[in-house]
Amino acid sequence: MGPGTLQSLLDHRIVFIGGKGGVGKTSVASALAVLAARRGARVLVISTDPAHSLGDAVDRKIGNRITGITAGVWGLEIDPDEQARAHIRSVSDHMKQLAAPDMHAELDRQMALAAHSPGAAEAALLERVASLILEQRDNYDLLIFDTAPTGHTLRLLSLPEAMAAWTDGLINHNQRSEQLGKVLKHLTPSGARADVPTPFDEPDSDPFAGMETRTRRIAETLLERRRLFHRTRRLLTDPQETAFVFVLTPERLPIVETRRAVDALRQFDIPVLGAIVNRVLPATADGEFLRKRREQEAVYLQAIEQDLRGLDCIHLPMLETDIGGLDQLDELADALAGTGLN
Repeated sequence: MGPGTLQSLLDHRIVFIGGKGGVGKTSVASALAVLAARRGARVLVISTDPAHSLGDAVDRKIGNRITGITAGVWGLEIDPDEQARAHIRSVSDHMKQLAAPDMHAELDRQMALAAHSPGAAEAALLERVASLILEQRDNYDLLIFDTAPTGHTLRLLSLPEAMAAWTDGLINHNQRSEQLGKVLKHLTPSGARADVPTPFDEPDSDPFAGMETRTRRIAETLLERRRLFHRTRRLLTDPQETAFVFVLTPERLPIVETRRAVDALRQFDIPVLGAIVNRVLPATADGEFLRKRREQEAVYLQAIEQDLRGLDCIHLPMLETDIGGLDQLDELADALAGTGLN
């Protein structure tokens, strides 16, 4: 076991709960929210699962609006596919207001390609997540994201550069893009000149003074989006603000996936606080079948301790019934409190 760093989990402002599908991360995220609310915190649980598992866990309809769940706890479900469609519509409408009329056909073509490109849903989802963090962190004491953090976070870290490449391809079709092309070059870290400020070097600077109005408006739109991800990235890498926690079960595949995810996040200096091993057989479970299962489980628990060495882990017992309402969430919150998270 680790040094007990997980005991500080609920002292953070932003918590990401991730893990392989089916390990119970939505239930754990919801129970953590209940536990934090018992301490007097206002908590918003945000699910990015298109299957709406958060609503299933609390046994009520939530959807894409902030909805009260229980005292001190609110929920929000984001549909990644719908978010992508709305994002494409919004970007297209906005860019058409800024672009020259002879660019509109090319803009429509680029938008159609973007809507069907790999990662479109993830990119739109990440922009929504970034906006929610900055918009809601002052309205709630704790934001809990029920989402697999590895792929999302790695895309978040690379998205500003990807956006620059996409936008550069679009604006190169504008006959008047020479000036803005220079702006894009300055915005791109790999191409930035030392004498030109970038949003990565100085996110509050204004490198666009004196530009033609249309060019400036486009550049400011790009810069604002860059700043959004820059500010979010700073929060995500701040161990005082953000904690990533993995949920896994004592089985081979979740162990392998968790180990890889932890390694990937550490390469980007993302603070991984610990892991919650869910559905551990309680000592009171008896019978020959469960005895053999417990023997196998002991091997996996030892593997978790070995593979996740240096990472604080706590064990949650398997409950007698599935999580499907506030009564079961209270029971799971009690179990979490029993591990020291209170």
